[in-house]
Amino acid sequence: MIGNFKHAIFTNVGGRQINEDSVGVFKNGENNCYILCDGLGGHGMGDVASSLVVDVFEDQFRKTDDAVNFLGQTFTASQDILMAEQKARNAKRKMKTTGVAVVTDNRNAYIGHIGDSRGYVFYKNKVKTRTLDHSIPQMLVLSREIKEDQIRNHPDRNTLLRVMGVEWDEPMYELMAPISLKKCQAFLLCSDGFWELIDEKEMCAQLKKASSVEEWLTNMIRIVQENGEGKNMDNYSAIAVWNE
Repeated sequence: MIGNFKHAIFTNVGGRQINEDSVGVFKNGENNCYILCDGLGGHGMGDVASSLVVDVFEDQFRKTDDAVNFLGQTFTASQDILMAEQKARNAKRKMKTTGVAVVTDNRNAYIGHIGDSRGYVFYKNKVKTRTLDHSIPQMLVLSREIKEDQIRNHPDRNTLLRVMGVEWDEPMYELMAPISLKKCQAFLLCSDGFWELIDEKEMCAQLKKASSVEEWLTNMIRIVQENGEGKNMDNYSAIAVWNE
């Protein structure tokens, strides 16, 4: 059966005082929405920003059955509401966030993102595609100045080129072309605190071994925690989804 989804969610404060990551999973009829945001600002209001965007996605998703156009419309709405909330709170530039979302209907998956929170699509236990970070290291990869595996330890890995919560002259989010659910075995949405501590090879190895989506996510979390031991870990969060 196409579009029989099961999911598991995890979020952890890591070694920080505040968890600025927010996650949400929503269902509306046959459509599903998965959203993960990583707020920016340290002791600013990143947690408020990420939570606000997740709330906007939930509110908008409950009101529509248009999965095809949902992401573009809702990233735009989230940005507008976030900027208005900044003004109301006199918190200009303090409320910023990344975002990655997957929406499915009974045929396709639709993926959009902004910043460096990632969305992965797996097929036959391999990474079929992933979102490309809006960051300096990702741009260096695209210009062939560094290799893909150098992103995780690059000194500028936290310098983002696109986020919500700053003025846009044009839409800054990025949307993938629709992907047939027949070519989607699993999805993984995760913040940089998660993907920086587990590589794609391990994600795939754990996917192949797991007997459930919960087991897959649990095993990836174990690897993240082992690799982060002794470090001041960032907030780390993930939503794992199986298309059964």
